[in-house]
Amino acid sequence: MSMLTASRLRVIRRRLVHAVPVLLLATFIVFGILKLMPGDIAITLAGENATEERIAEIRRNYGLDRPFLVQYGSWLWNAVQGDLSRSLASGEEVAVQIARSFPTTLLIVVMAMGFALVIGIPLGILAASRPDSVVDRLVTSIGSLGIAVPNFWLAMIFVAWFALELGWFPATGSVPLTHDPGQAIRHAFLPALALASGGISEVSRQLRSSLVEVLSSPQVRTLHAKGLTPASILWKHGLKNVSVNLLTVASLLFNRTLAATVVVEAVFAIPGMGSLIVNAALFRDLPVAQGVVFVMVLVVISVNLVTDLLYTVLDPRIR
Repeated sequence: MSMLTASRLRVIRRRLVHAVPVLLLATFIVFGILKLMPGDIAITLAGENATEERIAEIRRNYGLDRPFLVQYGSWLWNAVQGDLSRSLASGEEVAVQIARSFPTTLLIVVMAMGFALVIGIPLGILAASRPDSVVDRLVTSIGSLGIAVPNFWLAMIFVAWFALELGWFPATGSVPLTHDPGQAIRHAFLPALALASGGISEVSRQLRSSLVEVLSSPQVRTLHAKGLTPASILWKHGLKNVSVNLLTVASLLFNRTLAATVVVEAVFAIPGMGSLIVNAALFRDLPVAQGVVFVMVLVVISVNLVTDLLYTVLDPRIR
């Protein structure tokens, strides 16, 4: 087995070991917060004019009368076996609800990442290749504006203008990708673009900063002295040296974009993971909230693991 392969296996083992406390802490915190919220889910499920006996029966049937740690431990033991329980509100399996909602959210996040990278990388390269120029200042200003404008405000502007005024895109809802890919992408376009605004700014600013630092280094000055063209230095040496930084930015951006879907999905009335956890929090539907957090944390851990593995590909010196 090569040293590089061995290093990747160590990365996987280390990440899996680190994932355990992260998963426990995230789910435990959410479980505790929902328990501390005012109200009683048993009374809500029992309905109006319910007797104390009926409320007690519901608590007993759903295990709500057990101690907090016992409830959490029971849920965790079932979750690691693939059983995310059933929704207290609808009685539907949580895994089924997540399987129905997650593809919609994932499509929006992937499209937002695509917009951020496809637009942000050229802007960053353009600004770095002309430092302190009008173009550089313009890209920097656009980047600052993109970070300052909230996603939800931009989403409402998109709904009002592109959906309601011009009618180019749907204002609300979603279509499963497996049913109609074209309509699914059309429904996800505006939410993804709203989510991508901050990502475009972050990618362009970070790439510009890293490239300027690399292009002003003594190594690059030596390449200029050897007669290499600026374009060759930029593409063959500059981008290669900043690829690890760009990968880090993309990884962090993916995780933040995934979290930001909660607000954007609410604006566009999209039945994704964000809407699912918001409704679960409002109705104190513990199994649904716990299931969504469990899956979200697993996604983040997986993205971090893939990022660490790609580090060893982009820079073999990383062990």
